[in-house]
Amino acid sequence: MKISKKDALIWFRFFAELPEDEPPGCRQQEIALAVFAQIETAVEARRQEMLRTIPGLMAVVPGAEKAVPWSPDRPACTLFVGPEERFPRGCHSCLLGTGLSAVRKTNRCNAACPFCYDFSRLDQIEPIGEGLWEIGGGRYREEDLDLLFALQGTPTGISYVYLEPFMEIEKYYGIIRRFHDAGVHQHLYTNGLNATPENLKALGEAGLDELRFNLGASGTADRVIDAMAEAKEHIPQVGIETPMTREFFRALEKKKDRILATGIDFMNCAELHLNDNNLGNYLGESLYYCRMGYLSPVFSRDLTLQVLKAAAEEHWPIAVHDCSNKTKIARDLNLAAREGGWFGQSDYGRETEGIPYGAFLPALEDESLVFAEEEELPAGYRPGEIVL
Repeated sequence: MKISKKDALIWFRFFAELPEDEPPGCRQQEIALAVFAQIETAVEARRQEMLRTIPGLMAVVPGAEKAVPWSPDRPACTLFVGPEERFPRGCHSCLLGTGLSAVRKTNRCNAACPFCYDFSRLDQIEPIGEGLWEIGGGRYREEDLDLLFALQGTPTGISYVYLEPFMEIEKYYGIIRRFHDAGVHQHLYTNGLNATPENLKALGEAGLDELRFNLGASGTADRVIDAMAEAKEHIPQVGIETPMTREFFRALEKKKDRILATGIDFMNCAELHLNDNNLGNYLGESLYYCRMGYLSPVFSRDLTLQVLKAAAEEHWPIAVHDCSNKTKIARDLNLAAREGGWFGQSDYGRETEGIPYGAFLPALEDESLVFAEEEELPAGYRPGEIVL
């Protein structure tokens, strides 16, 4: 059903008032899903128009080693602008290789970012364990890697995540050397607040291939920008990966020249997605579901596409990557396929315990978000009728 925006708003005001232990009934769920489809369709229509205005837009496509010019009719894993040789190899591994194998050690952070998936529970993250590393969901010691490689082969790439590795970065050098000796591409995420010339040099000597700075986590601090330039002296690929927020977008506009002068290779503009921990920080924004999975503010990817357009028109010397929710869908499909999953299998899905109907009221009240096609609801689904 192509529900009208007016009817959608009436129904969602009702759904928002339902007790948590009284979810919408079956027909009411049909109405809710119709509303989510209308919002997503309106958001995608806006983005298709924006994509058409970006010169030199390139697509990473399944089964091809080289990127191709973007076309709305060609299936793409992700999009970017700029020199292809500067597109991060870690992303290539994630989307076309053996996936994004996460290696975790540190359960602490020195920041508390509103966009963090663990916001409000940063002091409740369970430790991995002394001398242990979480790899692929299991827990191992460094010396176990040889057995893993012998039985399971070597992945095309791994990433060090969760929460801030530089809180105890000296523990990482040994395991980085082991993966490097095995020929595995490695990238590591940091907010950069604890980065020093000494530990950046040590990471490069250990064999780290790629370092990604969450520049937004520091408020785009000058000392972190300086650390990016220092990192480039020691590590082959250095870049930015930050959820695209209004704050980061404004900071990027102000400090663009200084950032580009660091010599970094890429900027991954991640589409901000929300869960139960950080959703409260973005209530009041227009939200949408991407294929009923990731929940995101509409503004996030809109801002990303503005950055891509500026980078293309101004010929920035870096690759600027549209790391959107659709990219995450492609990532999970690629990984499931490589694991022998059935057609359509994926771990991509909703990351909130329930559906926060009230959080969608701003989108339905947003006059700039226009439903492309509206129809009168069929009998039995209209406001004022008893629908269960």
